[in-house]
Amino acid sequence: QVQLVESGGGLVQAGGSLRLSCGDSGRTFSSYAMGWFRQTPGGEREFVAAMRSSGTTKTYKDSVKGRFTISTDNTKNTLYLQMNNLKPEDTAVYYCAVSLGGAGSLQDRILYDSWGQGTQVTVSS
Repeated sequence: QVQLVESGGGLVQAGGSLRLSCGDSGRTFSSYAMGWFRQTPGGEREFVAAMRSSGTTKTYKDSVKGRFTISTDNTKNTLYLQMNNLKPEDTAVYYCAVSLGGAGSLQDRILYDSWGQGTQVTVSS
């Protein structure tokens, strides 16, 4: 069973950076795709970034392109989201997710089978 744990959230000023991490209890990701989503109070969980496990495909929400980067380490034990030039509108709870396979867009929540508990990111103006 996949058990995802995120870390790296916090409070940062606008223009600053954070790096989120997501691991599966130290095990290597054995998945089709991995992604990051975020959710604000009262809002829906929205897509931020995703990649296929092969690394051949990466996709981003338009508003984070050029600022955020999704990646894994060489052993594929950890999923990262490097967030630069953060803006107040990036404030949300960020969730990592993995997909074991299936049809559909990497940007679609339905594709993903397992989710982390979330980590809060707060960007002050």
